[in-house]
Amino acid sequence: MASGNRATQSQNHHHQPQSSGASNLRVYHTDSMSKAIAQYTMDARLHAVFEQSGESGKSFDYSQSVRTTTQSVPEQQITAYLSKIQRGGYIQPFGCMLAVDEASFRVVAFSENAREMLGLTPQSVPSLEKPEILLVGTDVRSLFTPSSGVLLEKAFGAREITLLNPVWIHSKHSGRPFYAILHRIDVGIVIDLEPARTDNPALSIAGAVQSQKLAVRAISHLQSLPGGDINLLCETVVENVRELTGYDRVMVYKFHEDEHGEVVAESKRPDLEPYIGLHYPATDIPQASRFLFKQNRVRMIVDCHATSIRVIQDEQLMQPLCLVGSTLRAPHGCHAQYMANMGSIASLAMAVIINGNDEESSGRNSMRLWGLVVCHHTSARCIPFPLRYACEFLMQAFGLQLIMELQLASQLSEKHVLRTQTLLCDMLLRDSPTGIVTQSPSIMDLVKCDGAALYYQEKYYPIGVTPTEVQIKDIAEWLLANHRDSTGLSTDSLADAGYPGAASLGDAVCGMAVAFITSRDFLFWFRSHTAKEIKWGGAKHHPEDKDDGQKMHPRSSFKAFLEVVKSRSLPWENAEMDAIHSLQLILRDSFRDATGGSNSKAVVHAQLGELELQGMDELSSVAREMVRLIETATAPIFAVDVDGCINGWNAKVAELTGLSVEEAMGKSLVHDLVYKESEETVDRLLSHALRGEEDKNVEIKLRTFDSQQHKKAVYVVVNACSSRDYTNNIVGVCFVGQDVTGQKVVMDKFIHIQGDYKAIVHSPNPLIPPIFASDENTVCSEWNTAMEKLTGCSRGDIIGKMLAGEIFGGSCRLKGPDALTKFMIVLHNAIGGQDTDKFPFSFFDRNGKYVQALLTANKRVNMEGQIIGAFCFLQIASPELQQALKIQRQQEKKCFSRMKELAYICQEIKNPLSGIRFTNSLLEATDLTEDQKQFLETSAACEKQILKIIRDVDLESIEDGSLELEKAEFLLGSVINAVVSQVMILLRERDLQLIRDIPEEVKTLAVYGDQVRIQQVLADFLLNMVRNAPSPDGWVEIQVRPRLKQISEEVNFMHIEFRMVCPGEGLPSDLIQDMFHSSRWITQEGLGLSMCRKILKLINGEVQYIRESERCYFLISIELPIPGRGLKSID
Repeated sequence: MASGNRATQSQNHHHQPQSSGASNLRVYHTDSMSKAIAQYTMDARLHAVFEQSGESGKSFDYSQSVRTTTQSVPEQQITAYLSKIQRGGYIQPFGCMLAVDEASFRVVAFSENAREMLGLTPQSVPSLEKPEILLVGTDVRSLFTPSSGVLLEKAFGAREITLLNPVWIHSKHSGRPFYAILHRIDVGIVIDLEPARTDNPALSIAGAVQSQKLAVRAISHLQSLPGGDINLLCETVVENVRELTGYDRVMVYKFHEDEHGEVVAESKRPDLEPYIGLHYPATDIPQASRFLFKQNRVRMIVDCHATSIRVIQDEQLMQPLCLVGSTLRAPHGCHAQYMANMGSIASLAMAVIINGNDEESSGRNSMRLWGLVVCHHTSARCIPFPLRYACEFLMQAFGLQLIMELQLASQLSEKHVLRTQTLLCDMLLRDSPTGIVTQSPSIMDLVKCDGAALYYQEKYYPIGVTPTEVQIKDIAEWLLANHRDSTGLSTDSLADAGYPGAASLGDAVCGMAVAFITSRDFLFWFRSHTAKEIKWGGAKHHPEDKDDGQKMHPRSSFKAFLEVVKSRSLPWENAEMDAIHSLQLILRDSFRDATGGSNSKAVVHAQLGELELQGMDELSSVAREMVRLIETATAPIFAVDVDGCINGWNAKVAELTGLSVEEAMGKSLVHDLVYKESEETVDRLLSHALRGEEDKNVEIKLRTFDSQQHKKAVYVVVNACSSRDYTNNIVGVCFVGQDVTGQKVVMDKFIHIQGDYKAIVHSPNPLIPPIFASDENTVCSEWNTAMEKLTGCSRGDIIGKMLAGEIFGGSCRLKGPDALTKFMIVLHNAIGGQDTDKFPFSFFDRNGKYVQALLTANKRVNMEGQIIGAFCFLQIASPELQQALKIQRQQEKKCFSRMKELAYICQEIKNPLSGIRFTNSLLEATDLTEDQKQFLETSAACEKQILKIIRDVDLESIEDGSLELEKAEFLLGSVINAVVSQVMILLRERDLQLIRDIPEEVKTLAVYGDQVRIQQVLADFLLNMVRNAPSPDGWVEIQVRPRLKQISEEVNFMHIEFRMVCPGEGLPSDLIQDMFHSSRWITQEGLGLSMCRKILKLINGEVQYIRESERCYFLISIELPIPGRGLKSID
């Protein structure tokens, strides 16, 4: 069920009035990729017009430009726009830039101010020696001190070069210190050089760590916030960022689904005008800029009035240098003017990325730019790279926290849906269908509304604020006249939906959701008027809106423009529409049948009785399966009633404790089964869970009862979950656990052992876990023998390096920036006195082997009790788990390899196909016989089929039924010729005879449909028959039987049956299983048949495979419309 533009209703305020008169209940949002592409086109168009109008923008008429943005934009214009953004050729003057060939260290590009900043100008070098000069081809190492050159060489050899940033280097001639920020591009390595404020590298490291500590303190503040309040999270972030950076204004800027932005949180200097609540059009932050934020998450502009510095590059380079990852990239003139118009001279923008590139995600493509944290300053401002890096660290943590909040909101929504399902079932058990309105709870309890009504058998049953009976009948007639073919309608404005009587309803009834129960019976929900105020930062970029003369873009006015939306209700949310849709499905059949029996209660009760019995059977089956899974689970699972007595005890916990199920039943968990030191913990878990508060990862100590067991206790880390009955009342607590006894014993021995610390840490005893430690600046100060063995990195190579970035992230590669962020948080928390236990931690060792472990980080203290660093243990996953994960990674690698091969084939096959098409076009221009023309037509049809299949590489559109069909009129004979041509070579190779039983009139039969798809399906089925027919001296038969099916005088369909027959046993059973089971396939041929069966279903057809005693055959039925003219010769 598709629905009205609810996305448009709730968010697209700056484009057009809300028009939500769509015809169904459900909403399917426009694909985000197509939105982005459309926005790229608009951005490119506006950029081109702005460029033509001159850098000042004074003669740029934005309103006129918006009118022309719907025009097609040449590809060259879009390319020029993207090149200007990404390869602009200019940097900001607060630093200088060098680009270096990675292999030879030869400079291939440099900024015009590099010589001056590095002290290479003649007047700055009072020496008789010939000074080094900076030119294209200069060895970059000669420009810096020898120790700096060594650092650059080391950085160039790193796999993840950005993790080493910043590299502390000094100019050889002036001795001036710089932060070198390095990243790789297509032609080498870009070195952004930012002047440092101190000459002491140790102070620089300490300053960087101090910045990280401030960020961690802010992160701890975020993590301590109560869950379920995204606004509070955003408000806390802006306060922390402003405290950290000192900017005049800090905002959280959220992107809505229609790409426009809104300021949802703000911290500012008291005298500045507030921006909180303002909305900004999508073009304010172009798609190209949003793409750049995914690549380079922090963007600083020091002074929008400063003159940009040109980049000089080697003439042999094919195109301007890519500056996407550069910290110095100059702002475009349009953006600089935009900032000036806002009164903002300096800015710092930080990306808020969710679903990021983490271990659980599928890579960079899964990242989504949720919004930005934007800092503005009224004067020039430059903050050093370490502080910006700390801000990026904070943003990554904010993104992780935001994901958890969004997931929590999703879980709350799911719980609401479950409660709603209970309500729906209760509604079914009424004495009559009208009970859903006349009794309590009613349909008004289903969704938030001001009134609801049932219009049933032309009788009206209203509740709450509703239209009059005369008005509802008029609405029903309007629905039947305009939306008869739909299953419902939802709108927040009946006037915009096109209902002519909307004005007579007044403000009392503005929004409406309706579900069709039968062709003339309806359920209604109504909402009253809600004035919605939308404040826009400047005019809305709409043709009717005016800002400040013709200087609308960059907009010179940032006063708030107020839009009051009247005659409109709150929009209908997805969860509400799902609840309405569920009720509609449940009631539709009951109402339809009841209509025939004059609302007979017997009919309704009979149906409900059958429904209940069927539901009970299904529930019983599910319950039995759940019990079996719990009983046989490899994890310990047990449950108690409200009194804390055992009423569930699976085989695993019985094995661990030596207490059988029969013996455990009825015992008190607190008093009989746990040790005294765990009684208070378990009692607290029970108390929380019985109130609906569920705890996770809590360690408890269970008693053992088997005299054969040598161990005295079992340590289990449990999650405590509330158990509920069918009415949602809590009736007990279920514990799902993990046995950690082995690890606990080893760790306790290590922690409590007395003796020489060094001897313990470096003991080769296999019981000693991998251990490493850091000082207060996160520099590695300990690395034991077990860590050397685990990582392949020797202690001598590791001691003295930064744990976050150089070791984990450099020597031992991590999966993605979020993994590094999480590790840094754990490390800094430990240094700050906050211990972390069993944190999932994964990395690649020096040889590329993937290691999965649990990290425990504790504070290190000296004799006086002062914290001097962090002490960390790693617990390694069991060999069985590692083997399973290894197999999974191998399968993923194999899958990726196959996908790569497929992409290569799909790309390369297009070239010879183009040659075939060209050759065919040459042949068409020659004198051909009729047979030769038919051969060419068949060849062209097969070529089109190949192209279609290539485009089907992403099978999801076939799987989910969204495949777009290209329908046109065609001759059925042409399809049959193309299909037969595809099996002829195989027929000859296998020495098979093809028997055609095809009426002559079929060859000229014109039908309407997707010719290539029908051809593809029939060819695949016929080919499989030819492959599996007995050979030699076998045969394959193709029969075609058309039958005219008249729907009305104007509409005729042709029902066509294709029968493809071969003698013998036919297709292997595996192939048939693959064909009819969408969730699995063993053979490539089976996958092809499965896809063809789904395509056939989309084109109004079906297939059966029939096996008889001496033969087997495919029976394929397709119904296709006949275009315009009937057929006299076919019955």
